[in-house]
Amino acid sequence: MSDHKTDFTKSAASTTETIIEQAEGLFEQAKDAVTEAFTATVDAAKANPLAAAGIAAGAAAAIAGAAFGASKLRAKDDEPTKTDAKA
Repeated sequence: MSDHKTDFTKSAASTTETIIEQAEGLFEQAKDAVTEAFTATVDAAKANPLAAAGIAAGAAAAIAGAAFGASKLRAKDDEPTKTDAKA
């Protein structure tokens, strides 16, 4: 019975090592992809600074507009509802 437990423990350890190796490989791939995307973005911004500034300003305006709209919606939710009193 102890041989079975030992085999199971070795198998679990081997599986864990395989999973860790796969996760490390995926992490490296993701890191490389993000690095390449960042480098491409920086290069594009350097090549077209006016376009990059326009895109950044548009993104900031969109975020500000969404935040403003969300705050207005929340303000409406916080107001007590008015009902007509019927006697």
